[in-house]
Amino acid sequence: MRFIGALLFLSSLSAQAQEFPKDFTGHWKGELAWYQMGKRDPQKVAMQLQILATDTANQYTWQIVYGKPGQDVRPYILKPVDTAKGHWLIDERNGIVLHLYWIGGKCCSSFTVQNSTISNCYWIEGGKMMVEFMTTSAKPVDTTGGTGKDIPAVNNYAIKSYQKAVLIR
Repeated sequence: MRFIGALLFLSSLSAQAQEFPKDFTGHWKGELAWYQMGKRDPQKVAMQLQILATDTANQYTWQIVYGKPGQDVRPYILKPVDTAKGHWLIDERNGIVLHLYWIGGKCCSSFTVQNSTISNCYWIEGGKMMVEFMTTSAKPVDTTGGTGKDIPAVNNYAIKSYQKAVLIR
């Protein structure tokens, strides 16, 4: 009976809502698999994400490293916009600012750059950080439907690539 009670207690702990970004802080490491349209096998690259509190209230580092340490370093800053609504910013410190939204237990963003729309999500599952990026064309490959008032026009977009990483502290 105690064993079942302990299992129920542990499962309730793992099901508790996470707090962003507090529960995401740390130095995360793993491998990113990058699947590209028309290629069978993914390109694999080491990935690190370091999220740490800064001296500025409610701001955090959001540093991504691809490849070997020092190879491709992206030192961003995570800033709050409206934490009650789960709205944050990633400041790339070069004039580019990306909006992040804490929704459904995931931190998600979507933006368009150079004819590609990139949607991404970060979340913690089983103590590991899951990272996904989906890149689509920014321009539709075609539009279907739109033939009547009950049939709306539907734009279709090419999927260019999908990236997935599992990171551990």
